Amino acid sequence: MSLSALRSDAVDPVAIAAALRGQVESVVRGKPDSIRLALCALLAGEHLLVEDVPGTGKTMLARSLAAALGGSFRRVQCTPDLLPSDLVGTTVFDTARHEWSFRPGPVFANVVLVDELNRASPRTQAALLEPMEEASVSIDGVTHALPRPFLVIATQNPHGSAGTFALPESQLDRFGAALSMGVPDRASQRALLRGEGGSGALDDIVTVCTPPQLAATMTTIESIHLADVVLDYVLDLAEATRCHGAIVLGASPRAIDSLVRLARAHAVVGGRGYVSPDDVQAVFVASLSHRVVTIEGISITTASAALRELLDYVVVPTG
Repeated sequence: MSLSALRSDAVDPVAIAAALRGQVESVVRGKPDSIRLALCALLAGEHLLVEDVPGTGKTMLARSLAAALGGSFRRVQCTPDLLPSDLVGTTVFDTARHEWSFRPGPVFANVVLVDELNRASPRTQAALLEPMEEASVSIDGVTHALPRPFLVIATQNPHGSAGTFALPESQLDRFGAALSMGVPDRASQRALLRGEGGSGALDDIVTVCTPPQLAATMTTIESIHLADVVLDYVLDLAEATRCHGAIVLGASPRAIDSLVRLARAHAVVGGRGYVSPDDVQAVFVASLSHRVVTIEGISITTASAALRELLDYVVVPTG
């Protein structure tokens, strides 16, 4: 489908997913799995958390996704002195009109990039709980609706890095998927050094959809067929997380709901109109690694290893 066709009223989720993927891959080189999982989170209407050391492309992934998605975009750089009002906005007295008025913060956008979220104080982190869960902001007893769709793409430095505040379980649970970028392969690094992709390619990204089209795509994905046998497989995996020796707090019902939404989106990214066990397996670790608690506490790395073990021994349906 051409880009002009994508901007029409018609919505083809498979075509939109393919177009988004192509635009992001023109910037982020050597990370097809990360791009695929990020697209699944966005198309499923889930917020995305990207964790890794600085310089591995976290912000580039978020910026390229936002540029390709269209709609309004805001970026917030988190620091320890960032205030909640710097995110959600505040009321100020208008001396000309002699009344109080609300000035919205950067969360009032379709796509919000919150860079290095765990550098913000716990109080400021908590300011995102209502926006991410309810798509609204309540200030001085008044609730303000956020634009639709509303997507948060947050990056964080690895737990324990200098100047960071660990995200609590309630904050992590607002994210539908978490992924780690890692260092790209040698060929991709060579391409970046030659000026192929990277920040230089951001200006060349073409917006491939509008906010209403993205919202319609998300609605369509909710109806992707999910057979009972695949649903039982999801429930078996969920139960296994509650029995694994290295996991002290397994998957919650909300986490499993996100897993199903991500699996449906993965099917669309793969060009299918139904969910297969492969779709569930492809998003399983990214969906739950930040939501289960291991004997070492909240550790995406440790949780990921335990979750991969479950994929090896939970019986996969074949019929």
